[in-house]
Amino acid sequence: QVQLVESGGGLVQAGGSLRLSCAASGNIFGIATMGWYRQAPGKQRELVATITSGGSTNYADSVKGRFTISRDNAKNTVFLQMNSLKPEDTAVYYCNADAATTYAPTYRRNYWGQGTQVTVSS
Repeated sequence: QVQLVESGGGLVQAGGSLRLSCAASGNIFGIATMGWYRQAPGKQRELVATITSGGSTNYADSVKGRFTISRDNAKNTVFLQMNSLKPEDTAVYYCNADAATTYAPTYRRNYWGQGTQVTVSS
């Protein structure tokens, strides 16, 4: 019922920037929290940043000061501006939404996008 589509990944040199986008669609009643997670080969998926519908943000320590998460509530879209990229940021980045559908407005669940590859070369 809720689909997430990421875009904006790619190959960039260390110190460069990328901007990721994720658009949610479907029979959405509301999205409380949207976020970005990432997973490098052989590693667990980890939280990068989250943002609530009210604009409160949370970041992993490793990206604080470099990444900025934002959202457009009217368009059900979340963004991740990534600056000063490091090789350690290389991973598949996944969009996440804690959303409720119009069918069950009081019940929220997590939805995931397909992921977008970010590769940072040294």
